[in-house]
Amino acid sequence: MEYPEPGHFFLHNDRNVPVPFQGYEYKSEDGTYTFPYENLASLYDKLADFSDDLQEEGWTCSINRSHQPGIFITVERFILLLKYRDIVELIKDGVFTSHLQPIIDLTDNSLFAYESLLRAGDQSKKVNPGELFDVASITGFHSLLDQKARKSAIECRKGQVAPGIKSFINFLPSTIYNPEYCLRHTFQIVNELGVNPEDLVFEVVETENIEDVEHLKSILEVYKREGMKVALDDVGAGFATVEMLTLLKPDYVKIDRSYINHCDTDKENQNFLRKVIKISKKLGILVLAEGIEREEELLFCKEIGIHYAQGYFIGKPSPVAEVPLAHTLTLSMSE
Repeated sequence: MEYPEPGHFFLHNDRNVPVPFQGYEYKSEDGTYTFPYENLASLYDKLADFSDDLQEEGWTCSINRSHQPGIFITVERFILLLKYRDIVELIKDGVFTSHLQPIIDLTDNSLFAYESLLRAGDQSKKVNPGELFDVASITGFHSLLDQKARKSAIECRKGQVAPGIKSFINFLPSTIYNPEYCLRHTFQIVNELGVNPEDLVFEVVETENIEDVEHLKSILEVYKREGMKVALDDVGAGFATVEMLTLLKPDYVKIDRSYINHCDTDKENQNFLRKVIKISKKLGILVLAEGIEREEELLFCKEIGIHYAQGYFIGKPSPVAEVPLAHTLTLSMSE
């Protein structure tokens, strides 16, 4: 949808109800009203004032520079697209990049992987990734955004991440209604760039509220069939309970940072971590601790047998693939 300024706004209703506000310059025989407007801000204000009535009475609308309407959509969706038009345009046409946060192997503190974290917008106007995904969800562009995020995460390996170093890539299961079809684009990019599928780990992000576990299992199975690994993010928070490990059997589990925070002294956190390690060991699942911000947390995770770790103490997200901070590497040398 384009947003001309000025232009013409169109309201249509099949129920022969009166238009809720004045200002139209033309009414067609099929019940379409044409309203001229000078700017989008004034149009949005008018629609917002009458949004409840327009939705209740079943009005649909369109917008165009000319006197001919385009495709009609619901008033509710139109208002959302108008309100968030800058972010919607960014999702549709913007350039995305990925920042990389290092993940280390706790057996020797060597570099094991990077998590790819989506970034959007230029230097003059950066958009918070959380806001980006929130707007994408309420406007119906979350599938497109998720696809572009996966594409950016795979492309950022080129010239930065050596073969054998894994990339952890977030994905939204709710955007993949048919994994055989929806993931075809992702697999095509992997093939075109010559990336070894075994170097890619696709993880279910923490914002998802998974209700259809069987559907999620089918998605993970398609990733695995293509030679890729899968991870369950934020175990212990939201839907990602320990019980899910038995049902989904991911290759990796990432423990929610709330259980890592002061795990060196917090007994409840320690009990939870040991529980996850015990179950994961039985299922052949590797454990990753995220959100490590203190040396004591890293050393405790290493002591109890957690395999991998990431967090600000190890390294912050960066536009280039940086090695872990030197102080984390010296820990293994001093032990």
